[in-house]
Amino acid sequence: MHETTGLSAAYREQLASAGLTPLWEHLSGALPHGRPAGLTRANHWRYRDIRPLLLQAGEQVPVEKAERRVLVLSDPGRGPTAMQATGGIYAGIQLILPGETAPTHRHSPSAARVVIEGNGGFTVVNGQRCEMERGDVILTPSGQWHDHGHHGAGPFTWLDVLDLPVFTAVEASYAEAATPGCNVEDALASLQSRLLRDGLSVPAALRRPNPYPMLRFPWQRTRAALLDLARHAPAGAPIEVAYVNPETGESCLPIMGFTAMLLPAGRTLSPMQRSPGAVFHVIEGSGETTVDGKPFSWSAGDTFTAPAFADLAHRAEIHGGPGFLLRIDDEPLHRKLGFFQERKFA
Repeated sequence: MHETTGLSAAYREQLASAGLTPLWEHLSGALPHGRPAGLTRANHWRYRDIRPLLLQAGEQVPVEKAERRVLVLSDPGRGPTAMQATGGIYAGIQLILPGETAPTHRHSPSAARVVIEGNGGFTVVNGQRCEMERGDVILTPSGQWHDHGHHGAGPFTWLDVLDLPVFTAVEASYAEAATPGCNVEDALASLQSRLLRDGLSVPAALRRPNPYPMLRFPWQRTRAALLDLARHAPAGAPIEVAYVNPETGESCLPIMGFTAMLLPAGRTLSPMQRSPGAVFHVIEGSGETTVDGKPFSWSAGDTFTAPAFADLAHRAEIHGGPGFLLRIDDEPLHRKLGFFQERKFA
């Protein structure tokens, strides 16, 4: 509570019993000057620290019992049990072991998976099978049935990101267990998606309606696009590409946005301050990012966060080749709200 304004105790009791509170005592907290006074605190999670703990979970917790075997990346500004990494995004690292199948379900929040480690993993989304390779982004949009499996060897891990905090805030977050036949693999649906990615389409009579025509964004294609862009972009220009719906050109999900970034070795990139807080995941390379003056030295598999309007400076190691980061934020939501902003550093 902010400084009181001399209200009598009797008057305060009357307000409380009526379910009322004086705005003038809280206005500066609700609408701080210049920059949101959010709870999000920049943080860095090293994959090399998380991995052994995740493997212990694999030994102690069957996937059928856990449903999803995940260690949540909890924002330290919200405490050790926070179910979010930033104001609008939940993030966690999921493990599936050889021969396991994570049970089918669906939920109101949208999710995406960013593969970190392993071979032989796959996700089936509304009957469409998506193979999973390192760096790939796999969408599981709101309300779509999905499950995960692993037919390879060794552990298979990925970063989960969901717009769960938004749904929790508006009291719209829920999940449903599978019904018989709800997520049977449909070879035609999978083929349709692969053809669309190559600019081809099946006859109308064979099309499977789907508001999300592209569910898998293969990293190798994205990586090649970034390298090609780096060869042609003007000096000093940001080397980044956004993940979009190929039919509309809009963000691939309605609330969360995904941007792949290439950081040339040894060059510091200082992007503009942006209104959305962000989760950054390191796909390849090593380097350092400073968030509001706090340095994080990162390597492949690591994840770090930045709050709204953070001052950022990214730099890939000069002798390690380029760095490849994936930025995940709620820019699409900010744009829908008419609020998205970018600012130059003060």
